[in-house]
Amino acid sequence: MVIRRLVVVGGDAAGMAAAAQARRRQPAETLQIVAFERGRFTSYSACGIPYWIAGTVDGPDGLVARSPEEHRRQGIDVRTCHEVIALDTAARTVTARILPGADPAAGEPGSTVTVPYDDVVLATGSVPTRPPIDGVDAPGVFGVQTLEDGVALRAALDDGARRVVVVGGGYVGLEVAEAMTVRGVPVTIVDLAPTPIATFDPDVGAEIAEVVRGLGIELVLSDGAAAIETGPDGHATGVRTRSGRVLPADAVVLGLGVRPNSALAVAAGVPVGPGGGIVTDQRMRTPVPGVWAAGDCVESLHRVSGQRVVAALGTHANKQGRVAGINLGGGYATFPGVIGTAVTKICSLEVARTGLTEREAQQAGFAYVTATVDSTTRAGYFPDTQPIRVKLLAERRSGRLLGAQIWGQEGAAKRIDVLATAIWNEMPVDEVLGLDLSYAPPFAPVWDPVLIAARKAQEAVEADLRRG
Repeated sequence: MVIRRLVVVGGDAAGMAAAAQARRRQPAETLQIVAFERGRFTSYSACGIPYWIAGTVDGPDGLVARSPEEHRRQGIDVRTCHEVIALDTAARTVTARILPGADPAAGEPGSTVTVPYDDVVLATGSVPTRPPIDGVDAPGVFGVQTLEDGVALRAALDDGARRVVVVGGGYVGLEVAEAMTVRGVPVTIVDLAPTPIATFDPDVGAEIAEVVRGLGIELVLSDGAAAIETGPDGHATGVRTRSGRVLPADAVVLGLGVRPNSALAVAAGVPVGPGGGIVTDQRMRTPVPGVWAAGDCVESLHRVSGQRVVAALGTHANKQGRVAGINLGGGYATFPGVIGTAVTKICSLEVARTGLTEREAQQAGFAYVTATVDSTTRAGYFPDTQPIRVKLLAERRSGRLLGAQIWGQEGAAKRIDVLATAIWNEMPVDEVLGLDLSYAPPFAPVWDPVLIAARKAQEAVEADLRRG
């Protein structure tokens, strides 16, 4: 009996989903699976790191869905503390460097091991965007990309860091700022953009900024980081902005987002797209025979714009890994694409988006109308009802829903899922208006905010048609 070997590079969401799915379809007698992971943990929730830092959830082990030992019991040869440094697609081999912390039986730290493969899955994830400024590598500067990053930042806070500056006002930056607020640590966010979370429209971002400031979080906007200030011992002491302002800090957190970790693929001649993500088909195969890819390191098709985009989210990584694993195990599956759905919270503020923003719609060549409405999360007379605002983009004439953004208090953000479903199925706003959504005073007004927004968007489409 011929035994095939599958090598997985990356032991988090995409990589271990692929390994698990392939194992379910092929026993060890026909498929050997080797998974290399640079860190100590596998299958963990990176998205949960800010909430563990805040003390809201247990960690770090509580963020691990499946440990290396659990994967090994399923017949997957997981090798932690192994950094893959070379992929030879002609010889079909993977070479990994053994790092400190690896099983002593693996070899001496610094030595290498080369493993042949029949198929390889690149699930190398993403790497934090690091600004090219002085001091960015100084002690006291932290990322929040991996669980090891979270362990280091949590330790610094537990050891007495009393002032934090976050460089970057995106999702991660705001979530880290929330964690600091929960811990009672003063925090400042510095960002070159004029509003936080640049993936929202500026009018929405301006309202987010107002609420964030109301939470006691200092925002320094339109003024990016120019350097990390350091003390005599080389430790970070603050951030100097482009305007010359110095923001003191005991710890600096980089929250500028991420980019695909595709360097290994590039070096091996595996094609990448304009956004730096590895190019795959719907089955997660790259153009190179025997090489598959999944997760934050790949580009995906945006179902609304039709463009290839990098969508670094655990939801997509798990789905793409599942698709790759099913195909590698002898089944058939495809990944249908993304529409840019995302959600987060900053203390009591919830924000969410799906589809296209105005800028993205313009770049994709759509003519559109917008509608923004204010409502409440429950019936207006019900106790503890909270404000919610919904913004919709609809294509001119056809009325097809192109995008949605929601912000408000508790009970607001998850309504984005209704609109994501509508966009996924290319529904016009008049059809959204007719949706049979649930109603009871503790959960929604008689006209749910989603339906009110759809009605206003339809009115905007009709008004546009009358104008010709």
